[in-house]
Amino acid sequence: MWSSEQLDLDAYLARLGYEGDRKPTLETLRALQRAHVLTMRWGNYDSFLHREVPIDLPSVQDKLVRRGGGGYCYEHTVLFAAALEKLGFSFTAVSGRVQLGADSTTPRPTTHAMLIVDVDGTRWLDDIGFGASPLEPIELVDGALSEAGPWPYLLRWQDITHGSPGWAVHQRADATESGEGSEGPEGWTVRQVFTETPQYPVDYAMGNHFVATHPRSPFVSRPFIQRLRTDRYDTLDALTWTTHRPAGPPESETVEPHEVPALLADVFGIPSDPDEAELLVSRLRELPGSLDA
Repeated sequence: MWSSEQLDLDAYLARLGYEGDRKPTLETLRALQRAHVLTMRWGNYDSFLHREVPIDLPSVQDKLVRRGGGGYCYEHTVLFAAALEKLGFSFTAVSGRVQLGADSTTPRPTTHAMLIVDVDGTRWLDDIGFGASPLEPIELVDGALSEAGPWPYLLRWQDITHGSPGWAVHQRADATESGEGSEGPEGWTVRQVFTETPQYPVDYAMGNHFVATHPRSPFVSRPFIQRLRTDRYDTLDALTWTTHRPAGPPESETVEPHEVPALLADVFGIPSDPDEAELLVSRLRELPGSLDA
């Protein structure tokens, strides 16, 4: 179903630096998720540049594995799904609603792709496409906690959209937030919600079309680039570069459009050829607040 026959598994695992066991075990799943999240790059610049964002496996494999580019959740998830399928894992694809900045009475569309993997009768949430993703699978049980990375995550079964039951992934509330509307336990805020309704490649194609092309999609109006490491988390949101660390407040600065290609290469590990860099700088100069001439 996930075109694993078209996947160059050796090339994918080499890109991750993974040399471990290839049996469909929990140990393998954990190692693959950690390697994928820390190695594969995350970015939405193709949609910002009004370019097509195909999520067929050959296109995604070429972009993320061979060229080292950045992609968002649909691209990461179809690649990871193909790898798991080829390795013999059993899983179900699902879609979630990103909740940050919203509440359950004003739901956003289901445009976040994830996998639920079954290993020896136990189900695990694999969310490898969020950018700042958990570094390990989270067991699909109420109250499951992930503390494998620099930031913890909590999974709860609770009322989600319009009071319907479902799963909610919580992250620690930012120290600058009041906590209002977080709809989570004290000290936590809801990051995304989802149900277990199975999704298929055609469903992801529909969601991806909205994310990549709809004028109300935030990915069309501004670039958002992320990189998670074990000691820091960097984002570029439009022209604001922010570095978060596990301890202490985030550090932010405004960058100018002509500085962005070098920033992407040096900080985020995303290369761009001269033509792509020129187009990116041109689009960035159209953003409100840009002072680059």
